[in-house]
Amino acid sequence: MFWILLLLLILVVFGFGFTMQTLWWVAAVLLVVWVVGFAMRGRDSGGRRGGGRRYSRSRG
Repeated sequence: MFWILLLLLILVVFGFGFTMQTLWWVAAVLLVVWVVGFAMRGRDSGGRRGGGRRYSRSRG
């Protein structure tokens, strides 16, 4: 009985460690996607601001 409980404990700890490792990789990928999206959005918003100036010139 003791060996079965010990085996179950080892499996739970191993599974938790594997899950934590996987979550670190997922977090790293999401961070890269966020940084790339932030950089792309910064470029797009700069273009939008330029378009806003163009409209204000045509009205004035």
